[in-house]
Formats: sequence, structure tokens, C-alpha cells
Amino acid sequence: MTRRTAMLTAGAFPALVALPLRAQTAAPEPEAPAFAGRAQKIMLGQFEVTSLLAGEAMREKPIDTYGIGADPAAFQKLSEENFIPADRTGNSFTPILVKTPDALILFDTGLNPENTNASLTVAGYAPGDVTHVVLTHMHGDHVGGLMAGDTPNFPNATLIFAKPENDYWAANPSDAYTAKVAPLVANARQIGDAEEIVPGITAGGAYGHTPGHTTYLLESDGQRLLLTGDSFNHYVYSVQRPDWHVGFDVDKDMGATTRLNILARLAETRMPFIGYHMPFPALGFIAPNGEGSFRFVPATYQFAG
Repeated sequence: MTRRTAMLTAGAFPALVALPLRAQTAAPEPEAPAFAGRAQKIMLGQFEVTSLLAGEAMREKPIDTYGIGADPAAFQKLSEENFIPADRTGNSFTPILVKTPDALILFDTGLNPENTNASLTVAGYAPGDVTHVVLTHMHGDHVGGLMAGDTPNFPNATLIFAKPENDYWAANPSDAYTAKVAPLVANARQIGDAEEIVPGITAGGAYGHTPGHTTYLLESDGQRLLLTGDSFNHYVYSVQRPDWHVGFDVDKDMGATTRLNILARLAETRMPFIGYHMPFPALGFIAPNGEGSFRFVPATYQFAG
């Protein structure tokens, strides 16, 4: 090796060493994008009804949630018939905003205030615009948006819920109840079955999922729509086989009976409904599907102006 070659070779070493060192420097992790929010509005008479997406989730082993005691082969067959996997399931969390001539009412509040507020913004509203917050029941995914830390997320709203629901959770407090509901109970309005919330909106006891689980009937200009909450939690399993027990139901036998009764009512009246965990925007109809079975028919353009 000549002296010149040796110098050239030596001069190359720093560059050869520097490249791996630069490659080893980790790039900063990108921040997760903020929840964008989604909202879809329809008109029901004089009521503006808006589905707000508060989140989506995937869950494994749906038979353990929606088919307790079901024959695994029957569960597999029902899944295949409806083109869904039997080993996992997804659902939406859908609070409903109803604007009446005199009020802006939010039914359920989602998993957290951030997501619900994002969808409120998409709908053209702010948390301070809400005049009433009405709960179907007090599971965490329905009350999670009530409080933002130690501060009420809907500062100008009257909180409304069924008295038997609060009685149950006050005696059996969950973390969600303690953190989200208990701070607001003193100023809340506790209602009974068949009580009118505001003109055109009436509560209806639908017990079993929880002891005070409540549906709400909207009526305006002769048009009706039922907010079913968690009366049935999956658009296939709980609709086509309402007799299957559901893991989230406090009273599983009563939950199954209530589920069957509400599905039968919707099928008979052909009334539209919004179910909290139906595929977003969670709006549709229930049709008969044989003895003790029904099917979910998603709304398409029925409400287009």
C-alpha cells in the first residue's frame, strides 16, 4: 500500500463509522392523531336528531359476551351466515343529541369527554350548549363523558336519570359511578317509568341490562323514534337470538325478556330506532326473522329530505 493510498483509506474511516451511529438514532414517535369526531343528522318532525360517534372497539371471544350458554357450533353458524367472524366483534359507542324547539338534549355521554366533545363540534355544538343530559343507564361507556377531571363537562345541563338506576349504583358503586355520576347526583333530576322528560320525549323502563335501564321515545309531528340504549348490544347476536344471555346484563333472564319485548314492538310497529352499540350511525329498523328471531335493517335514505 502506498503512502497516498493509506491516507485516503484512513480518511474514509470517519464517514464509515458515522453512518451507523446516525442510523441508530431513533426518530421521535409520532403523536397519535386526535379523535376526529363524526356526526350524522336526521329530522324527525321538528326534532333534529344527531348520532355522535364516541368511539369504536374490537373484542375477542364474542360468544362469552353475547352468547353465554349458546352452543358454539350454533354461534359459529350464525356468524358465518351473517358474514362476520365468530372469534372477534366490533361495535360503536353512539350518544344521541336531540334538538327540540326548546332544548338541546344529549342522551348518554360516551367513554370520555374528549371524543364526545369532538363529535359535538362536528355537529356544530359545544358542551355548554347542552341543556339536558339524559342517561339510559350508568355503565362506564355511557357516563364517561359527564366529567372532565373534577369539572362537569356539560356545565349548563340538567342531569336526568331513572331513580332505580341511581339507587342500584349508589348501593353498588362502580369506579365510573363514583368518578362520573356521584359528584352530580345532588343537582340531578331522578325520574320514574313513563315520565315525560320534555314535551315529546318520554321515558320507558327496560330493565334487566341494569336495574334502571331506560329507553326514550321521541315523538314530533306524528313521527316516532325509539332510543333503545343497550336493550340489545349486537346487531346480529342479540337481535337474531335475543334469548342468548349477555355478559353485561345484571339480570340476564330479565335482560333477555326485555330484549325480546322491545324487538317485537319495533318489528310490529315498524318504528325506527337508534341503538347505542349498533353500527354507526346506529339508526335502523327491526324486521321479523322467524319465531323468536329478528333482523337489523340499517337506515339508508329513508330520512333524506
